[in-house]
Amino acid sequence: MRKACRKCKAIFEGQNCPVCKGNQFSESWKGRIIVLDLENSEIAKKIKIPSKGEFAIKVG
Repeated sequence: MRKACRKCKAIFEGQNCPVCKGNQFSESWKGRIIVLDLENSEIAKKIKIPSKGEFAIKVG
């Protein structure tokens, strides 16, 4: 099952977040954004996404 990191909101499978290496996550999340070009993404800048990848908009 896919889960979202509570710290950086990355969506992933496994035990630790691949982005921030955290281990606090939730299986309850809503919406997602996929960032392909971090430098030119206004949305990624507004919601402070740290890197390319798939991120949840809201983590429960």
